[in-house]
Amino acid sequence: LMSEAVNVIAEGEVLQLMNVHDPDISEESYMRVIYSKTARLFEAAAQSSAILSGANAEQEQALQDYGRYLGTAFQLIDDLLDYSADGSTLGKNTGDDLNEGKPTLPLLHAMHNGDDAQRDMIRGAIEQGNGRHLLEPVLQAMQQCGSLEYTRKRAEEEADKAIAALQVLPASEHRTALEGLAHLAVQRNF
Repeated sequence: LMSEAVNVIAEGEVLQLMNVHDPDISEESYMRVIYSKTARLFEAAAQSSAILSGANAEQEQALQDYGRYLGTAFQLIDDLLDYSADGSTLGKNTGDDLNEGKPTLPLLHAMHNGDDAQRDMIRGAIEQGNGRHLLEPVLQAMQQCGSLEYTRKRAEEEADKAIAALQVLPASEHRTALEGLAHLAVQRNF
């Protein structure tokens, strides 16, 4: 289980590197990348906890699903925070993904929903990298297009799926803690 997960995670990192400077990545492809590089780790951790605790097959699947959805929500918020969090709180500079030419969901949404000038600016920033000087106009485009709200909504949908997956587990303080973790993943600002 863990060796397979590590392989998928490594593939996800390679996929992300291959997509750097590529403004033509689809939202579907982006979601595959974040599954591979982040959600698969959460999925394996949750599934292995089910195995180690002697859970039945239905519970194991539920925890595996929970981990996948939680990991996806976590990564979506991570990508959103790159444009909305205080750099000192986050521990990295605001707009690092833009500067590195990483096409994340907030950027892709703004590029696909902005006007021609915004689309061209974001496309160029992704293609060229070194776009820190474009951070303010990119943030304005994201605000006008609702890109950060869209990304947060997608993350909340994934967190809701994570919580729904847990419903096959008996009500307990452990299930409540996992539900709380899903809420925390989308409410965090770090």
